[in-house]
Amino acid sequence: MSEPLVSATGRRKNATANVQVFSGSGQITINGRPVLDYLKRETLVMLVERPLQVTESMGRYDIVARTKGGGLSGQAGAVRLGIARSLLAMDENLRKPLRAAGMLTRDAREVERKKPGRRGARKRFQFSKR
Repeated sequence: MSEPLVSATGRRKNATANVQVFSGSGQITINGRPVLDYLKRETLVMLVERPLQVTESMGRYDIVARTKGGGLSGQAGAVRLGIARSLLAMDENLRKPLRAAGMLTRDAREVERKKPGRRGARKRFQFSKR
């Protein structure tokens, strides 16, 4: 491949994605595999493609992403943020539509830790009055 036009990093949950954008025909590759082959669910593919739809740049760029950590959902969210940041780095005029669609905000929600003496983060054992 040639030199990338721009690259950016996206994060969600425990996942990190390094996204590189090349001029091309609209192929999206994650960890060396086609996007649907890697993410397995159509809804996650739609999530990844959303920044391109919002900015009306579907089919204009090839995207290569390397992800690590987390699960498929977190990795899809990380790739989405990376794509949005890459598009913004190429054209500052895209800030308004990307911001309106909520693509530039890092989803900071993390898993709450398990507390001692409980079954999970919040679940209690069954209460018995007598």
